[in-house]
Amino acid sequence: MSKITIDRYDLALLDALQRKGNATNATLGEQIRLSASQISRRIQRLEEDGVIAGYVALLAPSALGLGVTAFAQVILERHGDTANETFEAAVAAMPEVMDCLSVSGDCDYILRIVVPDLATFSELMLKQLLHLPGVARIKTNIALQTVKQTHALPLDDHLTQPSKSSKRVRYAEG
Repeated sequence: MSKITIDRYDLALLDALQRKGNATNATLGEQIRLSASQISRRIQRLEEDGVIAGYVALLAPSALGLGVTAFAQVILERHGDTANETFEAAVAAMPEVMDCLSVSGDCDYILRIVVPDLATFSELMLKQLLHLPGVARIKTNIALQTVKQTHALPLDDHLTQPSKSSKRVRYAEG
């Protein structure tokens, strides 16, 4: 188990990058009170340690004519490595499926789907998703309105406790 040390400056840097990923190192340095070169070194270390997984531009779906967001709860006929892998590979190849989460509970997977309109969603459901190998049932919900949507992780005090994940994070005081 590798250890990653994250101090208060790293947390502030990560928080700032989540909110404005295209900020310059100079701007980040002013905000966090470190030099641009220190910011650069910290970002490089956080990238190498896998804390920063990548950078993206967040697009507004409705501005691009993608006005329908739906959530599909998928139940498979059988379970096992082959059935799951086949389903997952098929879903991974569908650009309309934004997220596919394997979950516990009443279904096996939850999909977040973004399409232009209800007719496109209906066609996707009837001609593609329902015909994927191993699918027994699908229950869908159409989002009526986005109340809250964020990609920023909560980097507050509750993260100061060590995680039981594969990488151990140690928080330092600065």
